[in-house]
Amino acid sequence: MTASPALPDAARLVLGSTSRYRRELLERLRVPFEVRSPQVDETPRPGEAPADLALRLALDKAWAVARAEPADVVVIGSDQVADVDGQPLGKPGNHANAVAQLQRMRGRTVTFQTAVAVVRRATGFAQAQLAPVHVRFRNLSDDEIETYLRLEQPYDCAGSAKSETLGIALLSAIESDDPTALVGLPLIRTCELLRAAGLDPLRRAGQA
Repeated sequence: MTASPALPDAARLVLGSTSRYRRELLERLRVPFEVRSPQVDETPRPGEAPADLALRLALDKAWAVARAEPADVVVIGSDQVADVDGQPLGKPGNHANAVAQLQRMRGRTVTFQTAVAVVRRATGFAQAQLAPVHVRFRNLSDDEIETYLRLEQPYDCAGSAKSETLGIALLSAIESDDPTALVGLPLIRTCELLRAAGLDPLRRAGQA
């Protein structure tokens, strides 16, 4: 991957997401950043595969924010789609949908397609990467599903699986080469894209 020219020290980093999970993950890098809400239609296109949907939306979110910012700002966008038999499952939004999602996934291995994109208009840099996570669900009973949903209410999580808290008890295995991908932002790939865009997290960490 070819790196862009180095950014000036004052260059800003913006996370194009209102997800508190992504915000908390990005804070781990100790790089100052701002948060913006991307205005993007997340409706899947006819026949669009979950991986393609996640990549497209990650780029769309980054571009939506980048267009409203100065050209030298670096913008991160991300999206996650649960892939069940090639069909996308997004955020349930309510209890009934979450029950249906978990009943559909129990006893099965589901791939959570997590995509991250970085856009820097000043240099024309715009790239996205996919971090698939293979998640094996236990053969959950209806009572287990109800208990989990009552306690966690994970209605803003793709596939209703909030693995960073009680949701881990739903699972029997997680396979991924980017350990934060399932929570919503694959930090290994995020760092790679930031370096390629000219912002090195290690050099910028801790700077005001």
